[in-house]
Amino acid sequence: MTHGYIDGKDKVQARLRRIEGQVRGLQRMVDEEQYCIDILTQISATKKALESVALSLLDDHLSHCVAHAVHEGGDVAAEKLTEASDAIARLVRS
Repeated sequence: MTHGYIDGKDKVQARLRRIEGQVRGLQRMVDEEQYCIDILTQISATKKALESVALSLLDDHLSHCVAHAVHEGGDVAAEKLTEASDAIARLVRS
């Protein structure tokens, strides 16, 4: 079985590379002793970008992995639903 994000893997990787660049930019801002509020603004943007990737992956997981497991039924379905619920709870808490 493949993962739900496989069809959009290149897109996910591109987004993560952009986020990696944002984090390097944050390090540079600290090195250059830039204004605190400007750094905080960039941290917020980076956090939002990560949340966007997480929600996209969650959507892929629900529509592919969980839907497949529910179709099969039984313990596998219950496990996938619990796993998804736990992942959602972690995202909400973060």
